[in-house]
Formats: sequence, C-alpha cells, structure tokens
Amino acid sequence: MQFNFLVMYRSHNCGELRASHINTEVTLSGWVQRVKDLGAINWVVVRDRYGLTQLVFDQERSKKELLESSQKLGREYVIQIKGTVIERESKNPNMPTGDIEVLVSELTILNKALTPPFTIEDDTDGGEDIRMKYRYLDIRRNPVKDSLIFRHKVTQEVRNYLSKEGFIEVETPYLIKSTPEGARDFVVPSRMNEGQFYALPQSPQTFKQLLMVGGMDKYFQIVKCFRDEDLRADRQPEFTQIDCEMAFIDQEDILNAFEGLTRHLLKEIKGISIDKFPRMLYDDAMRLYGNDKPDIRFGMAFGELNAVTQHKEFKVFNAAELVVGIAVPGGNKYTRKEIDKLIDWVKRPQIGALGMVYCRCNEDGSFKSSVDKFYDQDDLAKWAEVTGAKPGDLICVLSGNTNKVRAQLSALRMELAERLDLRNPDEFAPLWVIDFPLLEWDEETERYHAMHHPFTSPKPGQIDLLKTDPGAVKANAYDLVLNGNEIGGGSIRIHDKETQALMFDYLGFSEEDAKAQFGFLMDAFQYGAPPHGGLAFGLDRLVAILGGQETIRDFIAFPKNNSGRDVMIDAPAPIDDEQLEELSLKLNIKS
Repeated sequence: MQFNFLVMYRSHNCGELRASHINTEVTLSGWVQRVKDLGAINWVVVRDRYGLTQLVFDQERSKKELLESSQKLGREYVIQIKGTVIERESKNPNMPTGDIEVLVSELTILNKALTPPFTIEDDTDGGEDIRMKYRYLDIRRNPVKDSLIFRHKVTQEVRNYLSKEGFIEVETPYLIKSTPEGARDFVVPSRMNEGQFYALPQSPQTFKQLLMVGGMDKYFQIVKCFRDEDLRADRQPEFTQIDCEMAFIDQEDILNAFEGLTRHLLKEIKGISIDKFPRMLYDDAMRLYGNDKPDIRFGMAFGELNAVTQHKEFKVFNAAELVVGIAVPGGNKYTRKEIDKLIDWVKRPQIGALGMVYCRCNEDGSFKSSVDKFYDQDDLAKWAEVTGAKPGDLICVLSGNTNKVRAQLSALRMELAERLDLRNPDEFAPLWVIDFPLLEWDEETERYHAMHHPFTSPKPGQIDLLKTDPGAVKANAYDLVLNGNEIGGGSIRIHDKETQALMFDYLGFSEEDAKAQFGFLMDAFQYGAPPHGGLAFGLDRLVAILGGQETIRDFIAFPKNNSGRDVMIDAPAPIDDEQLEELSLKLNIKS
C-alpha cells in the first residue's frame, strides 16, 4: 500500500508571478481579497503574505460550473486554484503582479469564512479595539504583517552581528525569585511548594552576572521580561530585551561595542551610515532638555534665565527656583490666539504649568513680550541671547520648582517639535547619556533607591562619597537614546562582595534581607567574579523607531491593551476553584 503525503497546495506564491510567467501552469493558494462579478466574467483577487494575484473566470474560457462556483466566493474564503498565467488586458502599474492574471481551470474551496468584522485592507474601517479582538485577522493586513516581518529582520541582524562579535546566546530561567527593588513582579504560585511563589523576571540581571562569574565573557539573549506596571503606548506588561553582558571590560568597551551594533542595524535595515554618537552628562541633559532622553534632531535647548529675569519687580519670576525658556524657530508668526492655545496646553493637568510668558522676536530686531510692563528691550535682548533666539522666533518661558518646570518645558518642546514637523522619522540621531546619579531619594519611603538597580557600580573613585554625600555619587551607568527614546541602558556592575554589601546597606537592606534576597550572588562573588558590565536594548521600542514609529503595539504579534488585557483570548481571567485549591490559594471575592 502506498501513501502520497505530498499535497501541492501552491507552485508559486501570490506575489511572484510576472510577465515572464505567461503561459505557465500554476497552482496558487490564499485568501479571497475581493470579488468583482460582472455575470459573464468574474475577477477574484487572491492574497497571501507575499502579495496579490488577480484570477479570471469567464463564460468563453471557463466551464459553467467553475464560473458559478467562483461567483459564490466570499471575502476571506481560503481557496486553491490551478490555471494558466495570461497577459492582463487592463494592467495595474500599482500592483507588482499587475501585468498578468491567472485564467483558472480548477477551483477548490479549502475553507469558507464568515464576513470579517472589518475590511482586510491597508486603510481599514476597523477601530483599534475590534482589531485587537480579532488580531489574527489584523495580521493579514499589510501594515501589521510588514511590521512583524520588519521585526524579524531586525532580530536576525542582531543575532548575526552579536554572534560574529563572539557573543554566545544563553537562555536564563523564567521562573525566578521575587525581589523588592524595581517595578512590581508578576508572581506565579508553586503547586509543589505550598504557600511559595516564583516571579517572572523583570530582567535576567543576576543570571547574566552569574554567567560572567562562570566565564561566559560575552553573553546575549533575546528574552521576554515582565513588569506589572501601568502601561503606555511604548510599554507592555511583557516585553522583549536584547540582553547583553561582557566581562573584563570598562565603560568605554561597552559603549564602543553597542555603538557598533546600532551602526550595523541602521546601515543594514535603513541604509543609513551614522558616524557620531555624541555623549552627554545626565546633569547636562536635564539642564538643557529637561529629561534624560533628549531628542537632538532639532534645537530648542533650554536657556536658564534667572540671572536676566530676577532683577525686576515681576514676582512670579522672582519667587521661582528656576526661570527657563526655549526659542521656537519661526514662532513669531503665531497669532495671539495660537499662543493662547499653547498656554492652555501647558496648563492642562497632564503638564501642570500655571502659565507661560512669551516674547516675540521681531524681524527688525525689536521685542514684544507678555510682560512688557516689567522688562525693557535690553532685558528682552538678553532673553534672546540666553535662549539663542533669532529674529522671527518666539521665546516661551516657564518658571517654578526646578524639577517640575524642566519636565513641563520638556513636554512643551516636544509638542512644538511635533507641530513644526521637526521630528523626521527618517532621520536618526543617537546619543549616549552618561554619569547618572547612583541613588535617588524617595520622599514617600524616606530612603534612597537605586536609580538603575542595586548592582550598578559607582563611578571610579566615588565610593567613599556613599558615606558622606550619597546623593552626589554618580553611577557607572549609561543610556543609549535614539530620537528622544531610550532604546538601551546598562552599567558597569559591582563585582565584589564588600562593595555590594555596602550598596545594599545604603539602600536600606538589613544584612539578613540582603542575604535572603541576593545571597546566591554575594556567594558567587567570592569565587572570582571578573569586572563586568552590560546593556539591554528594548527590542520592541528599537524596532518601532527603526520602523518610523514610536508606538510599539503593531510590532508585537499579540499585544495587550492599555489595561494590560489580551482582549482576543480574554486574559487575565478567573481560574476555577479546583485549581485554586491545588495552589493553596483562597480568594475572597465579593458577590
């Protein structure tokens, strides 16, 4: 007895047939994109992930039953056809297969389909909620399909580059121990260990450090990580990192290594050569741009105006900890109504400014401000000098608490850049931000927290400052910023037990707590831990930016919504009482 296991569903895909294939017998399979039925002739466009091909059935050349069967096809039916490639009379130059069509000789319906809840077109009529519910249909659309293919290309380039550079890909565990630092953990109850829980990793941090102790001096992993925190357009409860660690290196080695990876990706994926990766101190980033991930594709750097504004009787500025402004290029063309709308924008609760002072820089060199009662032309000329304003610009000034006003002006700067089309998605401006504070004070808990994580080393020569002025200590840490987005961050790690114990002490850990949480790492350091450090890229965000977007959702196959729910499979969801009992969990659910 013989079995034929080979089913020839297709000889070609739906995007590859050209004029050179005319008179070729072909077999195609795919989904019905659209049907145009004129009675005596019927055109059907069939689709797969490679493209579209037009099929033709007509009275003269097709059997009657075949024509009738084609007229019963609906959108998204899965079909297989056999036929002959012929020249298309009315060619479509916008379609790669637009010179040909297939005269069908056989039609097989592989699966019927319900009418989809939205059109499977590039410009769909489906809203975001319905498309997320039927994500498997949304993936058939070119924008989502192409984004997932683009992600694949980036991931392959990352793997190829790091492998050629001597990095070894190693998988680390997903079921680990919960730690109190950082964001909230997702926890997993253990059935076999009653009353005990695993946590899903926020990062493979300690494991990659242990790999350095183990002698795997160049490690990487494209790894899922999990954080139970509030969501944004660029944040998901589960996300993917390009996680890397190196031994016997210093900060310069790390920066050079991952500049190389970033250059490679920009060249191979976007065809762009980048020479310079400027470096900026964290303190300068906050002073000049109001945040630690500045977009340097455009200007509008901050100008601090205390010295040229706090000498008059304007109480708002005199009472402020910081008076700071930006020069908006060409902003003098704004009408009073448009400026009032800007003022309303900064006063929104999301921004929180109490108001905004402005100054017009006229083409004749004169100035006109909203506070002319207090400041003369010489004063306003100094505002222009400090902010770098030119004739035709508009100076926008905010004042108040230093940290708050910097954040407010940073938001205004980015909003104005959007309105002025200064954030070109095809332009790429990488930047290293270095020398972050090691610790930051938390008013609520009244203690210091690690700005990155508790394994970050202080800058060389600053460890003694931990005893006298811990807030002044700089971290041997660095972030890679691309177009105003942090795409990667890392640090040189602590690699000796004594320094690590000292760090835990300053972070408020008792000796017992430190041992309970991280004793395994401290023990490992006693067996010859090399100097080491690393960096992790956020793959989702990196791919989105390389793809010209800042929202990561379309670059993830099955994303969660803004509430952390998967509306397609309806998760998270309750579990039944029997499972709860097995896990030794009791839930008090109010009726």
